[in-house]
Amino acid sequence: MAANAASRIDQGSLAAIFNSTNDPNSAVSQPVLQCVQVKPLAGQQGAPERFRVVFSDINNFVQSMLATQANHVVHEGKLRKGCFVRLKSYQANQVKGKRIIIVLDLDVLEELGECEKIGNPIALESKSEEDEKPQSTTIATNGFYGNKPAQQQQSLASRTNASSPAAHANIYPIEALSPYAHKWTIKARCTHKSEVKTWHNKNGEGKLFSVNLLDESGEIKATAFTDQVDTLYDAFQEGAVYYVTSPCRVNLAKKQFTNLNNDYELTFERDTLVEKAEEQNGVPQVRFNFTNIADLQTVEKDTTIDTIGILKEVGETSQITSKTTSKPYDKRELTLVDNTGYSVRLTIWGNTATAFDAMPGSVVAFKGVKVSDFGGRSLSLLSSGSMSIDPDIDDAHKLKGWYDAQGKNDTFQSHAQMGSVGAAGGRGDPNKTIMQVKEENLGMSENTDYFTMKATIIFVRQENFAYPACLSEGCNKKVVEVDPGQWRCEKCNKTHPKPEYRYIMSINVSDHTGQLWLSCFDDVGRMVMGKSADQVTELTEAGGEDKTAADNVFQDANCKTFVFKCRAKMDTFQDQQRVRYQVSGASPLNYSAECTKLAQLIKEYSMV
Repeated sequence: MAANAASRIDQGSLAAIFNSTNDPNSAVSQPVLQCVQVKPLAGQQGAPERFRVVFSDINNFVQSMLATQANHVVHEGKLRKGCFVRLKSYQANQVKGKRIIIVLDLDVLEELGECEKIGNPIALESKSEEDEKPQSTTIATNGFYGNKPAQQQQSLASRTNASSPAAHANIYPIEALSPYAHKWTIKARCTHKSEVKTWHNKNGEGKLFSVNLLDESGEIKATAFTDQVDTLYDAFQEGAVYYVTSPCRVNLAKKQFTNLNNDYELTFERDTLVEKAEEQNGVPQVRFNFTNIADLQTVEKDTTIDTIGILKEVGETSQITSKTTSKPYDKRELTLVDNTGYSVRLTIWGNTATAFDAMPGSVVAFKGVKVSDFGGRSLSLLSSGSMSIDPDIDDAHKLKGWYDAQGKNDTFQSHAQMGSVGAAGGRGDPNKTIMQVKEENLGMSENTDYFTMKATIIFVRQENFAYPACLSEGCNKKVVEVDPGQWRCEKCNKTHPKPEYRYIMSINVSDHTGQLWLSCFDDVGRMVMGKSADQVTELTEAGGEDKTAADNVFQDANCKTFVFKCRAKMDTFQDQQRVRYQVSGASPLNYSAECTKLAQLIKEYSMV
């Protein structure tokens, strides 16, 4: 086995990687090496886990570091002392006189097994200072990393000139940047550029903007302050590829101000060089890590995620005033759906909201949205986030195909129904029995009371269970039939050939303590009835057997148990005041969560 493995190792490949300018044909693009040591690196608290690996080509050995994206080979137990690997993507550098390799991607050749160290490799010595004067390094990363001779001094005016790959050496992957890295250049795509923001406080005033930079190893945020704003803001364009060369500060990231999965961030300095690359290919586009809409119920509040969905509804632009700054902000609410059968409300802000022009049915991918528990689960696009409409990616093509084939006719469970199922809702709404709701006089005060309760439907009122609504996206106002086939919406000032019926139902629910009437809107109605209001209305108006089928739909809704999120508020009807219990969301009973809650109650009683 050892002899077979030794024959597979690319002897001399490590020297070839670092000395490729002497003989370009000697460089091995994906060398096969032996791992002779794997050790975790001690890092700062909160820094990502890193591993140091020593690789041998029988002639020489070189210290290496795994990029965090390759850590899985250690966690899975594949990369061990004595095994053999193929380096698929890597970065060769020299730091403080030592030669190291940053490994971005590798395959463990399990068919070769493991054995003791082959041969007596020696450390690959650094070249003399004389040898290191203008030279370049060919890196085996599919043309991503370029070459650069000794860095030339450049004036401020030339920072943004386009430059060729041949003009850059010492190209670092973003993954390898740290406060200890010096004299580096990254080649990265600008995936997001913020607006210029200003601040005023007791220490003075200033301005800043930030960009997100992406290469095949990772992403990092970079911020320019004051004078650098004037110099660099116009230099960056979203989607373009740039070389960024130190001096440039690498600091621990302020997680509350970024949505990127990187423990470091950059701060541009006066002498930081930013140059647009002539070669714009070879660098990935926006990188997403999507969370589907159904899984939002398992995501903690205030978590930053990426998501993708079909644009179902587009709300009108509105304006709110910040409680902290008293400044007005434009906002627009979107409704997204995906093939998990769920929908979610997502809010966009500022210029993104006012300029939004995507049509319903478009696929929209969001990077950097914050998860909120307001009304269950909702999303908000952060100022550092970005949005792509109909992106050319596999996830988008699959969603579009599903929606065109069947999704446009599906019904969706709203995330306003999610919250913490079987427990207090996202607002911290208390669990109540029907008796407690009545005895505590919820809704009798001037303020609205919120509560969650588990109850079973025992009756659905069939009279006036739905109303004819406007077909305009985001309107939903009641329309009036002015002539046959002419339904008028006063709000939109439009006439439609037919309405879309929406639920406005009254249901009677019961638990072991009593009964209560609840009012439900369309999202909850679809869940309760299992059909759209249009479908049920068609059955009821048809008469005959269809009328019987409609009655069966109402009967089938009985005896279903849900966790209802409700609000209780005093209402005036026909000059009489009464408490109205409105359902803001409902979820089918989560038996696991319910069992856990009941077990906890039993435990509490047993301790009394």
